[in-house]
Amino acid sequence: MSAPLRVLKFGGTSVGSPERLARSVDLIATERARGPIAVVVSAMGDSTDWLIEAASLAARGERGAAEKLARGVVELAIDNAHGVGKELGVHVDIAPTLRELALPLERLLDALSWLHEKTPQSLDGIMSFGEQLSARVVASLVAARGVPSVFVDAREWTVTDATFGAGIVDWPATATRIGEVWATVEDRAAITTGFLGRTTDGRTTTLGRNGSDYTAALLARGLSACELQIWTDVSGVMSADPGLVSDARPLERLSYMEALELANFGARMFHPRTMIPLIEGEIPLRIRNTMFPDAPGTIVDAHGAGDEARPTSITSLENLALIEVAYRRISMVHPLSGRVLSALDRAGATVWMATHSAHGQGVAVVVPSAHLERAVEAIDAEVALERARGDIDPPRVRVPMTLVTLVAEAMGRTPNVAGRFFSALGAQGINVYASGQGASSRSVSCAVDAADTVLAVQTVHTSFHLAHQRASLLLLGRGTVGGELFAQIERERARLDKAHDILLTVVGVADSKGCVFDHHGVMRDAPTSLMSIDHVLEKMRALPVPILVDCTAADGMDETYRAAFARGVHVVAANKKPLAGSRDAYAGLMASARAHHRSYLYETTVGASLPVIETLKDLVRTGDTVRLIEGSFSGTLGYLTNQMMAGVSLSRAVATARELGYSEPQPQDDLSGLDVARKALILARELGLDLEATDIAVEPFVDPKLLAIDDVDAFLRALAGRDVEASERVKRAEASGQVIRYLARIDLTSTPPRITVGPVTVDRSHPAATLRGSEAFVAFSTSRYAEYPLIVRGSGAGGAVTAAGVLADVLKVAQRARGR
Repeated sequence: MSAPLRVLKFGGTSVGSPERLARSVDLIATERARGPIAVVVSAMGDSTDWLIEAASLAARGERGAAEKLARGVVELAIDNAHGVGKELGVHVDIAPTLRELALPLERLLDALSWLHEKTPQSLDGIMSFGEQLSARVVASLVAARGVPSVFVDAREWTVTDATFGAGIVDWPATATRIGEVWATVEDRAAITTGFLGRTTDGRTTTLGRNGSDYTAALLARGLSACELQIWTDVSGVMSADPGLVSDARPLERLSYMEALELANFGARMFHPRTMIPLIEGEIPLRIRNTMFPDAPGTIVDAHGAGDEARPTSITSLENLALIEVAYRRISMVHPLSGRVLSALDRAGATVWMATHSAHGQGVAVVVPSAHLERAVEAIDAEVALERARGDIDPPRVRVPMTLVTLVAEAMGRTPNVAGRFFSALGAQGINVYASGQGASSRSVSCAVDAADTVLAVQTVHTSFHLAHQRASLLLLGRGTVGGELFAQIERERARLDKAHDILLTVVGVADSKGCVFDHHGVMRDAPTSLMSIDHVLEKMRALPVPILVDCTAADGMDETYRAAFARGVHVVAANKKPLAGSRDAYAGLMASARAHHRSYLYETTVGASLPVIETLKDLVRTGDTVRLIEGSFSGTLGYLTNQMMAGVSLSRAVATARELGYSEPQPQDDLSGLDVARKALILARELGLDLEATDIAVEPFVDPKLLAIDDVDAFLRALAGRDVEASERVKRAEASGQVIRYLARIDLTSTPPRITVGPVTVDRSHPAATLRGSEAFVAFSTSRYAEYPLIVRGSGAGGAVTAAGVLADVLKVAQRARGR
């Protein structure tokens, strides 16, 4: 039994240069060795565009320019043939044949130049020469390659009506002609033109957009082929536009219906006419890459992937306009939606999506920007009477817009696909101005601002786990925490990629000297320039999940955070100062994050990497009543009190803490207690307390007079003068069976609530008494945790643990963007 026949179609890019044409000829020979084939080819490169331009020039009387373009089409075919002949090591003398074939083309252009007229029929005749030349060349080269072949003109078997430019195929007549023509082909590889047809009275027609694909589909059905292969310059149907999503991937399979849906939403690879013959003949379509023939490509058949966990693809149709029109008051007599769509149809305006309000009282339509003027005029004319009465406002127009569509046939059988789609967009602050879902639940679409196109497509693509979740970080500060965070990101990158599908890229770094930015990623020690943070934030708005990461202790960062939120950039911060500023500044900062739908995470502002803030939020969210919060919020002061209780002098303990990186570079900042007070204020505000920093009673760990000394060395020398006094305090605590700790207390049982921060002595049974080294702890006494407080305890100081906490917040933002 002979092998089943396959139809191969090669597009214009696959035959448009000697290199690609040679590859296509080799592929034809390889596939022919596996069994019988029929081959459909398009015109080479830009030949069709050149021929259309030549026709226009001729109709304007510019005969010389028209003939020059036409000769260029012929010479391209000759040059490509000679180039491939040299590569194959064979002599292919096809130039005389091609020049003779083009003689009628010259006569057609001559006639147009005399008539000063270009009709659809004459244009079809002129365009036909691109495919004729291409197929002649391919047939000649395949024969030279040693494969028996024959040229077949598709006009001999494709029968159409007289709709020039978009001929309608007469299938019964075409099927009969295919049988008659292929009876003469015998055991040869037939190389046939695409795109072309002929009326019953012998006039040349073309099949319109994707005409060669349609030709191949018709031929595959007529020959009962086992498969149609379309060879092109991509490795299959992609999960999104690779120009918008860098890690878009080829799809292994999709169904006929999904391909039709993609065609309906502008995917250039498919056209409904191409799919219909395949569906009717139950013939699989395989899309393959001419330059990478070993790639599996994409198979389109009746079954598709059947994966209910993932969608098929995300499309983005750009250069659109949204028109909205609605009654000011309800009118059941003249519903708008049907009238508006009918008016647009009569005006020849394409409608990509239409959504209706209840009872047809309003309608929003998405049309190509090129059709906007005629669409508005058609709507205005249709509602002129209501406009005159003041019942309808003028149409509202938004432009430019993009239609983003998620195609997911199998996934449509599971709940909440549309919910995830819109939730992902909303989480990124992308406004959806109109939306629609197909009756088959095969797709869901929405109209967004053109400026949001890249972010919208990337967001949806990532949210449905079609790619890695990418996050783009602007790191502020290269000190202890910032440097350690950079190191942890580099160290954990492979694990995060493998285990969590998350790719973190530090795209910018800022320090006191300026910024450095590169969307591909920057090196840890990359030198900065005078570039401003605002400039970098502006660049980041188009990157996937942009995050400003503040590892500084700088003042005045509120404005920078708000600028980030306004540009769609999330904020993760270890900087306590913006949270501990004035009530108004704090409220404004939180309102800005909410208004722009951005995340603002700051777990490390209290307790380094300890989950203090998240634990408190969970208590409040679940309806528990917090009565008392008590804790050692400073790992630095915890370390100092432990060292002192172990017999180390105060000055030595402070110097060691500074050397180990437990303290701030200026240890006075820790010893003042202001850092602990800020943390207490942050927690109090999480409880909804409307307090200022001045409402907190703060007692420094050392004499305030010492804290006024700016120079660190001078400060440490002065501190040594208080070592004896500090040692006496330790002895008194030990004598009474107590230990010294520096604690903050937020007492909500008093009226008004009272917050105190300062050094205290506690019994050895107190939770703080057993703290070791730089450990920090916080105890929550609540209605639920009344007898035994809920305690969070662990290392509370050091660059490594703080950086780990910052990294955890960054990962939360990335995972939220993905919908996890």
